[in-house]
Amino acid sequence: MLKKWGKLFFTAFLSLMLVFSLLPSFAAAASSKADQELTSVKQGTGQSVLENADYFGDLPNETPVSVDIVLKTGNERQLQSYIEKTVDPSSAFYHKYLSVPQFKKAFGAPDITVKALTQYLKKYHIHSKVYDNNLIVSASGTAGDFNKAFSVTIRKAKFRGKSFHAAKKGPKLPRFLATHVLAVLGLTNYSELTPRAVKRPLKMTPNSSGGPLNLDPSDLIKQYNVGPLYDQGANGKGQTIGIVTLADFNTEDAYSFWKQEGIDVKADRIHKILVDGGSDWNGYEETSLDVEQSGALAPQADVNVYVGPNTDAGFVNAFATAINENKASQISVSWGLSESAISAAIKDQTEDPAYALVFNQLFEQAAAQGISMFASAGDAGAYDASRDMGTYNLAVDNPADSPYITAAGGTTLPWSYTTKTGVQLNVSSERAWGWNYLYPYFDSLGLSTPEGWANYYFVGGGGGFSQLFRTPDYQKGVSGVNRFTAVQQWQPSTDFGSVTPLSDPKIVSGTSSGRNMPDVSLNADPYTGYKVFLSDPNAPGSNSGFSTFGGTSVVSPQLAGLTALMNSNQKGRIGFWNSQIYRFAKQKSSPFHPLNATGTENTNLYYTGTKGTIYNQSTGLGTIDVASLAKHFKYPYTR
Repeated sequence: MLKKWGKLFFTAFLSLMLVFSLLPSFAAAASSKADQELTSVKQGTGQSVLENADYFGDLPNETPVSVDIVLKTGNERQLQSYIEKTVDPSSAFYHKYLSVPQFKKAFGAPDITVKALTQYLKKYHIHSKVYDNNLIVSASGTAGDFNKAFSVTIRKAKFRGKSFHAAKKGPKLPRFLATHVLAVLGLTNYSELTPRAVKRPLKMTPNSSGGPLNLDPSDLIKQYNVGPLYDQGANGKGQTIGIVTLADFNTEDAYSFWKQEGIDVKADRIHKILVDGGSDWNGYEETSLDVEQSGALAPQADVNVYVGPNTDAGFVNAFATAINENKASQISVSWGLSESAISAAIKDQTEDPAYALVFNQLFEQAAAQGISMFASAGDAGAYDASRDMGTYNLAVDNPADSPYITAAGGTTLPWSYTTKTGVQLNVSSERAWGWNYLYPYFDSLGLSTPEGWANYYFVGGGGGFSQLFRTPDYQKGVSGVNRFTAVQQWQPSTDFGSVTPLSDPKIVSGTSSGRNMPDVSLNADPYTGYKVFLSDPNAPGSNSGFSTFGGTSVVSPQLAGLTALMNSNQKGRIGFWNSQIYRFAKQKSSPFHPLNATGTENTNLYYTGTKGTIYNQSTGLGTIDVASLAKHFKYPYTR
């Protein structure tokens, strides 16, 4: 009887959402002169790029161009409410995830809106592909076609050594369409997206002092108590891991890695999906790492790798393909950029630029479908913009800043070392990953210069406060959230263009707001890093061998692999992590180990721990007892 009532409630709720979703549809058709008036729409790329680029001529009219028109989701508040219900054991909708057609009907753009948009594009000879969620229209045509359709002039441009095309003047559409558009991506194809894998910049030969570490998947299994899951028969069977990436890779390298690690994996488990034609090999180490690490932890799971071009539209379409296929119950991404690099909206300290909202919409869809999403929190410590913008303001990473993705932070495992120059390095216990513990070594090599600081000193696990997204409800009421303790070791200039080290680091504290990052952390320091097997790009077996990598880009796919492992022992998808794990963290039997010591020995270059708190901005809720977490996630809910 309860099952019957639950099904009736579920059907009734979706019917209600259908009613809401139809309400705005009447505005999708032009019915007056005002509806035809050209209205500006956001194009996602920051004005700082568009205004400072060097332009040198119009893009020839016949040049092929691909553009994404991203439509606004209907009833976003209802969508967010429904997501919360799917992970609330007291709700009738607990684990009642939506299919893609159900999501489209309840929360996608109305069919009449999509039809009006595709017909409008067709008038300009632009071909359209509509994704199953009714939120993304992928359009292809020529530069001349798009110039006319969007009232722009696409020009050739250069910025920071990159050549690209750009529409400096923003796009416009008739008002009856523009009101439904969240952003247009692709009129400008400049991209600063970079992989988050990190290698050791300075080689240290392992010696008797105990480091550096070159770890195998078995080391992670031991460190974070994964073993009991295998003892219970979990192996990833029936699961699919999704990897969203912007670089190609050698599938043979992954199979070689698992074989040499002695891991018995499912045959022919890797499926490479080339989105929009795929990508080149820049960053192939990242993709190889993601596949090898995630697949090692759930050896019988399939691994679907969605390879998109390194453009805004390519990144969006890779996510859209993975989420709309709905085959992977867990998806990882290890590419990103700082919030400071996204748009002029960040520069002006305004909220919610369209670029970030595009990805957030997709992650909301994933959560409603029960997909667990993971993203790397960044690898420049609290100073994420130092990597892509060259500035030293406190900043966090996108897309990990979305409240609907689990941000993967980083730690350093215990190790010690005496360098050839006589400097003693010692990490006595697991700590927040920040290379301040290597500063004495770097100093001894004469690297304490502005160039050295930029290249060596600003490395660590990403964390801090988002300026784009408000503090989500699941973080409110958790001790440590929106309050911080920090170790100030650097003094930025007034314009954040340079820094100087402080001779005496000082402890500071305060409050802030916004989405707090990261959510959880695992080992990510390259000096306590994991082995990855690589061959030359597009040449499997050529110059092949092991390299050691770190970065939060290791943690994100590991979390996806661990979720596949846990899901294989579940009767349904675990679903959206965040609302659940913050609830677990407040319980006496918390599966998390907060790293809340205060001081230079536990900092991501700024944020540190606070005694007695559950959360801090250097490591989030802390490290994971995976076997315990699996019990907390167990479905049906039995506690």
